[in-house]
Amino acid sequence: MNLIGENIHIISKAISEAVKGRDAGVIQNLAKAQTEAGADYLDLNMGPARQNPEEVASWLVNTVQAVTDLPLSIDTMNPVAMEAALKLCKRRAIINSASGKAESKAQMMPLAVVYNTEIILSVITDAGCPPDVDARVEAITETYTHATGLGIKIEDIRVDPIILPISADQKQCREALEFIKILPDLLPGVKSLIGLSNVSNGTPGPLRGILNRTYLVMMEKYGLYSAIVDVLDPELMEMNRGGLQEIKQLIYRVMDGEQISMTGLSEKEQNYVKTARVLHGDALYSHAWLES
Repeated sequence: MNLIGENIHIISKAISEAVKGRDAGVIQNLAKAQTEAGADYLDLNMGPARQNPEEVASWLVNTVQAVTDLPLSIDTMNPVAMEAALKLCKRRAIINSASGKAESKAQMMPLAVVYNTEIILSVITDAGCPPDVDARVEAITETYTHATGLGIKIEDIRVDPIILPISADQKQCREALEFIKILPDLLPGVKSLIGLSNVSNGTPGPLRGILNRTYLVMMEKYGLYSAIVDVLDPELMEMNRGGLQEIKQLIYRVMDGEQISMTGLSEKEQNYVKTARVLHGDALYSHAWLES
């Protein structure tokens, strides 16, 4: 699976302070670590970039490109910052992201044509995030039609169903899985993408990893092409490289509706089975799901 490293993210206090103080070392250490861990792209998340968007975007791109040759995913809602970053990208970049919102259609999508980039299209519209599979299908079909009408190539489009935290709305985990499953038939030729760590937002820190890893395996079963992930999670990377097949098969068996006996399973295997059941909607989520 194509993995985009998520760790240079303005929400992180360390990253925010490094950007404000122009501390290149913090940013570059993370860029090098993610490169060495096996990321295919690095996501540079600048958020809204309201202050000095051009200068901030330019500094961040140049800082990262000084220590890695990986292509970049430029993540900002500010089209000024986006364009400033794209102008400096040495390799073909990804615009992360555009949506069905009128402002995004007018200001963000055209940049993909001007700078010959890939682009992530989310299912969000001016009405917000669609609540179910059918609404997501309707939203992305209209957004996709608009994007291709601008001249964006089908093979350059990655579609994001928007992953919502399991702690906020458990059923949305299953809705997003179903969307990824039907996407190849819905829009042949496009690639799928998720922001993986969103699924575990709001969950106690020590438990986030197993949620993320299990959900990525579940998405992989349904043909997911790419994900924005914590590539510094060694177990996640091992799974992505084909390791831990016994655990992956247990997760697949849960998805296939099999009632798996915990007898004879290690504690680790049991925890993955429990997590898969919760993500699949077969058991109720609570912060204590592993204790049940």
